[in-house]
Parts: sequence; structure tokens; C-alpha cells
Amino acid sequence: MSGLLNPTLYMIKGIAILDNDGNRIFTKYYDPTIFTSVKEEKKFEKNLFQKTHRANAEVIMLDRLTCVYRSNVDLFFYVMGASEENELILVSVLSCLYDAVSAILRKNVEKRMLLDNLDIIMLAIDEICAGGIPLETDPQVVSQRVALRMEESPFNDQTVTQVLQSAREQLKWSLLK
Repeated sequence: MSGLLNPTLYMIKGIAILDNDGNRIFTKYYDPTIFTSVKEEKKFEKNLFQKTHRANAEVIMLDRLTCVYRSNVDLFFYVMGASEENELILVSVLSCLYDAVSAILRKNVEKRMLLDNLDIIMLAIDEICAGGIPLETDPQVVSQRVALRMEESPFNDQTVTQVLQSAREQLKWSLLK
């Protein structure tokens, strides 16, 4: 019985999106004990990219981590878990991430579009996983929640000039009362 590990909800150790040169676009590590510095994170990401960018597999074991990945055009999506983690759970999180990003970007999953919508993508990742605990694996639910959050934003689709004009109007009316 001593050989068994205690079950935990903290299944996801990290999520990364890299470009086709292996440079980080977005990374989020949930376990601070894996890497002690950004330099170590970047070294791991370069190594991960080198091992996966030409491979046809979907899963790799690297530096005591199980990494599942998927690529499209000029982006690589990675979800990392502990070496003993169930790959199917990691793949379901990866699929949700990729499909939600695809829905948000209207199937135009490429670096430029992702960078233009990085704030929305970060919201989606927060909807999928919080603190290493997978919360949602249905990409439609994730993209709907993100769309609702964006609609709730008071600055949605407003230019800085419009926001300043609105603030000026509110200030004027409050002074006139």
C-alpha cells in the first residue's frame, strides 16, 4: 500500500502555448515546486518544443512530467501533468483548450489571431483550469462563459476617446446635481 500515491485534484502542472519557433506565447505553471525560475521554465519549454515539433505522437514524458500536445499552423498547445497522471484527463483538458480557442478565434487558430485575442484566451484558460484543478472540459461551455464575461465588461468595444467622453459626461452630471 505504500507504493500508491494519494489522489489529488491538482492534476494539471502547467499549460503552455508556443509558436512554431518554440517561443512562449502563453504559459501558466500551477505547481511552484517544478521550476524555481523563469529561466528553468524557458529551458524546459525549448526542450519540450525540440522533442515535439516534428513528432507525430500526442504524449511525451519529459523531466518527470507527462506532456500532451497538439499543433496547428504556427502554434503548439501543451498540457502538463505529473508523471503518474492519467493521460486521458490531460488530453481532455488539451482538447477543451484547443477547441475553445478555435471557437473563440472562429476556427482561425494562428499566432496573429491568438495574440490579438490573448486576453480572451487567458479568460478561457482560467475557465478550464484553476490552480491546477480542471474545472471544465466542454469547449462550448468555456467559449459561452468567456463571451458572457466579455459582454459584462464596461469597456467592451469602446475606444479610449469614447470611455473618456463617457466619464466626462458622468462627471458633468454629478456636478450639476
